[in-house]
Amino acid sequence: MAKKLLILGGTVFLGRHVVDAALAAGYEVTLFNRGSRAVHFTQPVEQLKGDRNGDLRALQGRQFDAVVDCSGYTAEQLQRSADALRDQAQHYVFVSTISVYARFAPGQAFDEAAALTTATDGYGGGKARAEETIAAAMPGRVSILRPGLIVGPHDPTGRFTYWPVRLDRGGKVLAPGRPDRSVQFIDARDLAQWCVQLALQRRPGTVHGIGPSGSMASLLQACQQASGNTAAELVWCDDAKLVDAKVAPWTGLPLWIPEADPEFGGMLLASSQAAVDAGLHTRPWLETARDTLAWARAAGSAGHSTTALTAEAEANILAA
Repeated sequence: MAKKLLILGGTVFLGRHVVDAALAAGYEVTLFNRGSRAVHFTQPVEQLKGDRNGDLRALQGRQFDAVVDCSGYTAEQLQRSADALRDQAQHYVFVSTISVYARFAPGQAFDEAAALTTATDGYGGGKARAEETIAAAMPGRVSILRPGLIVGPHDPTGRFTYWPVRLDRGGKVLAPGRPDRSVQFIDARDLAQWCVQLALQRRPGTVHGIGPSGSMASLLQACQQASGNTAAELVWCDDAKLVDAKVAPWTGLPLWIPEADPEFGGMLLASSQAAVDAGLHTRPWLETARDTLAWARAAGSAGHSTTALTAEAEANILAA
């Protein structure tokens, strides 16, 4: 008999890749969400309608081998989920974030033992308190994953997608910071497989969901290779000039944070060693860039970032 996996969410980005990975692994998949998005999967998937903020009645009387939670953001949501599922699921995989950490000191790598924020609200504070809640509610039965930037096909934010799309457009391309500075991210498909693997293994504990580190230059070269546009020309601009030009870190030019920033300068220096030791596998950056670009071309404007620099703003900085 197939194992039963409950996915909380499952229709936007990471969740839909978790569904694909679970189906490929032979799971019988059930989704629980508000039913606001219609997604067609390759195999039959049961869909239960409800709301993490109150109405979980659709889960009553159901039994699952494991849960993957892609949509929990607050302690209150995780407490309700635990109350509904602690006696109905054997293991719980919660997708959190590295934003739970208190600070990302410039130039300092960090692992899962780094100090957490004490905030009780906001994205990082909410996720940190949610981690504590589910770990206390289901002791020894929870895997907590802390990814950084999740990228790939179906990304609704366009954050990473900006780069393969921009290199594909060609011309002079504003490249942020030092070419050799470290960047890291994870393909949503690799993170999804990791979620399913942890659910199958019922491996408790906290681990980063982070891909390997590499240079910004290597990333942009992979994006250019994926596009096939050899005419694109990288023009590197240091942190100080980008700050003076009022480029928004992280959003204005994705994967750029001033390295000297006292709070976030080391955000792209997370250790992936514990995850690798536990079996995390990630695909080459070129594959991610190529597949993301192919999806963005098909998706049109839906695949583009709404917060990154406009072509006009980029041209003005390059001209200056």
